[in-house]
Amino acid sequence: MNQVDVVVIGAGAAGLMCAIESAKRGRKTLLLEHGKRPGRKILIAGGGRCNFTNMDVEASNYLCGNKHFVKSALAQYTQWDFIGLVCDHNIAYFEKTLGQLFCEDSAHDILNMLLAELKNSGAELITQATVTDISQQDNAYHILSSQGDFVCQSLVIATGGLSMPKLGATPFGFKIAEQFGHTVLPTRAGLVPFTYKEAQKQQYEAISGVSMPCIATSDDGTSFKEDMLFTHRGVSGPATLQISSYWQENQAVSYNFDVDNSLIENVEKARQEQPKLKLVNLLTRIYPKRFIEIEAKRLNFFDKAIGQLTKTESQQLAQHFQSWQFTPNGTEGYRTAEVTMGGVDTNHVSSKTMESKLSPGLFFVGEVLDVTGWLGGYNFQWAWSSGFVAGQNC
Repeated sequence: MNQVDVVVIGAGAAGLMCAIESAKRGRKTLLLEHGKRPGRKILIAGGGRCNFTNMDVEASNYLCGNKHFVKSALAQYTQWDFIGLVCDHNIAYFEKTLGQLFCEDSAHDILNMLLAELKNSGAELITQATVTDISQQDNAYHILSSQGDFVCQSLVIATGGLSMPKLGATPFGFKIAEQFGHTVLPTRAGLVPFTYKEAQKQQYEAISGVSMPCIATSDDGTSFKEDMLFTHRGVSGPATLQISSYWQENQAVSYNFDVDNSLIENVEKARQEQPKLKLVNLLTRIYPKRFIEIEAKRLNFFDKAIGQLTKTESQQLAQHFQSWQFTPNGTEGYRTAEVTMGGVDTNHVSSKTMESKLSPGLFFVGEVLDVTGWLGGYNFQWAWSSGFVAGQNC
């Protein structure tokens, strides 16, 4: 067997960061990737521009069974540390409205930066390495793979979750965790579009591509103010992706399309200035016409002149647009999900080092853990942080 100090399995964001930091400390480090190329999720993130972090990153931006777990990693490697690394490589970036940071050019800039750091660190990357067996013998880990067999003191599992199987996602990391006695909490798709029920599809499929600002609110009261998007299959957009991580089967999601509370004010102004104006014509000035044409069929007074609206009808109008209810049939699942909810129970993993409390020398980093960030750079920030922390300690 080839002997090294550290083997990292999975060359995504977390695995790359971990291998870089480990090798920088003088540890002989090997990074194994079962695909042809490393960092494939990095390349598709942010529409190909990689939303690599956010200006404001707090532990509250993450979902985890152990709500304090992420604090340690984020404290040891902040968004400012990663932004500094980006600046060192002269990568141009820009900030979106909610503080999300994207590459000006391409996600390839971030991946090339990490590969350059990996090369300079002295770590070795082997691709198309399918791991067939892992065992622990004499305080060391033995790894059998299609590209050779290795023994190491520290083994890092950075294989990600189940989302986007076309990019190589597999349950491998969860199986290894269970092999070494760890509990894997139930998994499901997160940051994922919702799908229509048949009746909804008949109503809204025709307005695929229509997008509107909204406040999406889940059954537990969690809300996000961003855009939603109608698609051929259901509803998507940033607000929907965010709220999907808080949605449970058979629950409704409420969409408030009157985000600035100006709808009734506009109606009352028109009542004074243009009382003969039909309500439907006023609403098409505020919302996409195709959306209003469908909603007009759901409320029977859209064809009325504004001056003829009753107080009850005005209240119904406000309630309709401020609390537009949508009960999904389900989600699009792991095929399009950006993250996997659930994963390795963090109660049995050190928050300071990412090392297993059950099997010394075994580490878990990135999405394989029960940690999920919000949309817009938070998931990558967790990957950078957890990879950095483990790399410093493995």
